[in-house]
Amino acid sequence: MPLALLAADFLPLVGRVAERHPSLKLIVDHLGRPHRTKDEAAWANLSELLALAKHPNVAVKATGAPSYSSEPYPFRNLHPHLRRLHEAFGPERLFWGTDITRMPCTWRQCVTLFTEELPWLTARDKELIMGRALCAWLDWKLPG
Repeated sequence: MPLALLAADFLPLVGRVAERHPSLKLIVDHLGRPHRTKDEAAWANLSELLALAKHPNVAVKATGAPSYSSEPYPFRNLHPHLRRLHEAFGPERLFWGTDITRMPCTWRQCVTLFTEELPWLTARDKELIMGRALCAWLDWKLPG
C-alpha cells in the first residue's frame, strides 16, 4: 500500500521509515515544500528531500510547483530545483500533480510547465512524469 505524505517538517523521518520498511512505497507530496513558502525560502530543506532519493521506495509528487514561486509563468526560479529532483529521483519516481485550487496560473500552465518549459526532460521523461510512472508505482494496469 503506497502512502502519500505532507512531509516537509519530517523528511529525515521518512528516510528512516523507508529504510525500515523497504516494501512500503512512500510518496512525498507537494515536493516536500513547507506550506506557504515561496522562492528560495521554499527550498531550504531541499537537501533533506534529495537525501531520500537513495531509497528506491520513496518518490516525489510535484504537486503545486507553481505555488512555490512569486515569479510569473514559466516560474524560471523553480527550474533548477525541479532539475535537481529529476536528476536525483529520475522520471520513474517524480510524479506531476497540481492543486489547482491554489495555483497562481491556469491548469494549462501547470501542465505546460512540465511538458514545454523544462528543456532537459526527454519525451520519455515527460510521459513518465505526467502519469505513466505513477501508474506503474501504484501497479495500475494501463489499457492497451
